[in-house]
Amino acid sequence: MPHDTPLISTIVGGLVLAFILGALANRLRLPPLVGYLIAGVLVGPHTPGYVADQNLAPELAEIGVILLMFGVGLHFSLKDLLSVRGIAVPGAIVQIGFATLLGWGLGALMGWPTGGSLVFGLALSVASTVVLLKALQERRLVETDRGKIAVGWLIVEDLAMVLALVLIPAAASIGGGEHATVEPLSAAVSRLLGLDLGIGGIIVMTLIKVALFVGLMLVFGRRIIPWTMHRIAHTGSRELFRLGVLAIALGVAFGASKMFGVSLALGAFFAGMVLAESELSHRAAQESLPLRDAFAVLFFVSVGMLFDPNILVDKPLPLLATIFIIVIGKSIAAFLIVLLFRKPVGTALTISASLGQIGEFSFILATLGVALGLLPEEGRDLILAGAIISIILNPLLFYVCDRLRPMLERGKREEPATELTAETAPEPADEPVAEEDDVHPTALQGHAILVGYGRVGSIVGQNLKSSGTPFLVIEDSDKRIGELRDQGVEAISGNAVSRAVLDLANIGGARSLVIAIPNAFEACRIAEQGREINPSILIVARAHSDAEVEELKEYGADTVIMGEREIAMGMVDRLAQVHHDSVRYEDEAETATIAAKEAPSPDKE
Repeated sequence: MPHDTPLISTIVGGLVLAFILGALANRLRLPPLVGYLIAGVLVGPHTPGYVADQNLAPELAEIGVILLMFGVGLHFSLKDLLSVRGIAVPGAIVQIGFATLLGWGLGALMGWPTGGSLVFGLALSVASTVVLLKALQERRLVETDRGKIAVGWLIVEDLAMVLALVLIPAAASIGGGEHATVEPLSAAVSRLLGLDLGIGGIIVMTLIKVALFVGLMLVFGRRIIPWTMHRIAHTGSRELFRLGVLAIALGVAFGASKMFGVSLALGAFFAGMVLAESELSHRAAQESLPLRDAFAVLFFVSVGMLFDPNILVDKPLPLLATIFIIVIGKSIAAFLIVLLFRKPVGTALTISASLGQIGEFSFILATLGVALGLLPEEGRDLILAGAIISIILNPLLFYVCDRLRPMLERGKREEPATELTAETAPEPADEPVAEEDDVHPTALQGHAILVGYGRVGSIVGQNLKSSGTPFLVIEDSDKRIGELRDQGVEAISGNAVSRAVLDLANIGGARSLVIAIPNAFEACRIAEQGREINPSILIVARAHSDAEVEELKEYGADTVIMGEREIAMGMVDRLAQVHHDSVRYEDEAETATIAAKEAPSPDKE
């Protein structure tokens, strides 16, 4: 058996080091993505020690790109995009144009060719899907109005970059240099007609092929792919279902690349988007997630391998200018664009902080630009360094925006007060109220606090309401918050992990705390804080395993209900009714119903 195993050593070295540094980054409250990139730097050729295989790493990274884009397609929601299209589409286009212009200007100042400068600008204009979604999820903003705008904005950026990935190789083929690629269909048409189609003709031919691919996916793919997945699901084999998801993602991407000349990323994106229309999309996302995450990590590691740390010393001023464009230029542009659409200051700050970084698409564009001979390697190093530093700075950017928000909102409220008229008074007063998360503390005392209003929480809440128990709900979904308030139930929008949110719920004066969310890590933190603030409060939580039960009790929960155990006890109780001549379940339910109907009404009494 051969002992020279470059594939295994590259995967093992990349994953192990990425795990160690990713865990360290997470410990330091930084995105694990930072650790993955630094792991790539350490196993790259520009640092001493072990060097991973430079030929295998890009191919592993390509699999990561395919699965990453497949995941983006699975979460692509045309409905959500249409709901915020009025601001997300024009806003993203203007912001991309502005950031690209700034990047092009910096590239021109450094003497780069126009094509390389444009690729550089495009790479600086698009935010990281991974970083943006993680930031919104941590702050419980995904389902809020501003979160939907941010996600819609991101989708438009992703679509623009997918189109750029198709057009850049076509445009690069015009130069005919040693790195140029020849577009086959355009070359065939040129020979047939005896004409030089030029850049316009090549772009048109490329768009025709893309349109043909998209048309086939929308007409046939949206029928065949979901039908195939349903047939596989009916076999009852989880292994075959998982394999089918991966086969569709990789097969469609590879086939689209070979048959239509489009990028692997575009093929994977449309495969995911078509599958997203099926009710099996959620299960497909879950089954493919482990492999997607693993290869996505290898993708970031392989990108880090390309980074030359010497750029920090050799080109400090261009690096500072790059970071300024990413963190400051993009954020200010997004902030002003959102305000121009008459959205609240809080929304503008959230969007600007979300977009103040770059990530995976920037890496893809940088690698493609260098491979085509458009972008100098110095530009790729600036993009990689800018990405790493902007991702590290992103939590700080959110913190700064959170600090600025009260001051800016106070300024907007004071502004109309100097000249109050019947026409101008209502609008400034109404808009901040719609954006505020109702941060007024509750007046309840001796009440119950219900954290989460999903399938479990809603049942608990309905019981508390019917029994007349005073209670309030802490929920992070704007939709559920609205429904609760329509029902006359007091609700606080936010994450109960936050001490400020628990204070708003007056946990110090509450009698009980019901933690109905399924996330055990957050539940433990909530229980710990609840017990610390109010030692005498009754804490009831839910769990999915014996380990979670023990952990929640260690953190202060008095009673922990494990769903599987309660289901089993219900089954045992039902079996006892049949096998031990107990009262039949249907008879018992019917008797209870009749008794309820015959009971005197409280109003009559």
